[in-house]
Amino acid sequence: MYPHPPGYPPPSPPLRPVRGPAIFAVVALVCDSLVGIVVAVIDLWYAALVDRMIAAPDSVSDEEVTAGDLIYGLSGILETVVYVVVIVAFLVWLFRVRANAEILVPDGHRRATPWLIFGWFVPIVSFWFPKQIVDDIWDASARSYSAPKGVFHAWWAAWLSGTLVANVGSRLLFDAEELDEIAAAARFDVVSVSLMLVAAVLAIVVIRKITDAQENLRSAVAASGAYRAD
Repeated sequence: MYPHPPGYPPPSPPLRPVRGPAIFAVVALVCDSLVGIVVAVIDLWYAALVDRMIAAPDSVSDEEVTAGDLIYGLSGILETVVYVVVIVAFLVWLFRVRANAEILVPDGHRRATPWLIFGWFVPIVSFWFPKQIVDDIWDASARSYSAPKGVFHAWWAAWLSGTLVANVGSRLLFDAEELDEIAAAARFDVVSVSLMLVAAVLAIVVIRKITDAQENLRSAVAASGAYRAD
């Protein structure tokens, strides 16, 4: 870049592209949603198998019980692995758009950068810190036009609800000792999967809105020639 004149502040660094991380996050969310649908089907199938074991134990062979336990267990492992990928993908995107938002509005962020990670895991504050971070990023990225947050509120409500229900479902399954309790826990998991599917769809909308806003700003800056190479 050309050196700035003496006595003038240096130009702000250019905004970094965010389309790549956004695609990574969206693809991860889509894969997680598809896996969630499969898991929900397996939950219902396994619950029906357990119901048969309760109603007529002799109608279910040992091979069916073994296969059912294996499939049900593997579905939970697959769900966890894919969810971890979603967490990584979302955080990669979140760090990128937050870095751009700090360039756009350096003093417009209520939470320090470490909270982009810790805010999701620290008890109590995890109920609102991540939402504040995303809201501040949106406000910085869309400051030049009306920026309603309806979809952001809906996403956060769905994600909180799904997470809380998933935690309850995990506890029910962990504490289940009788067959009817296992079947109930499997069916309850379908509720959390459904809520997380809604949250995933809304998260994709949130990602696209922030990404489009920042990419539009990048295009506008490039068109104005504000950042020039040597």
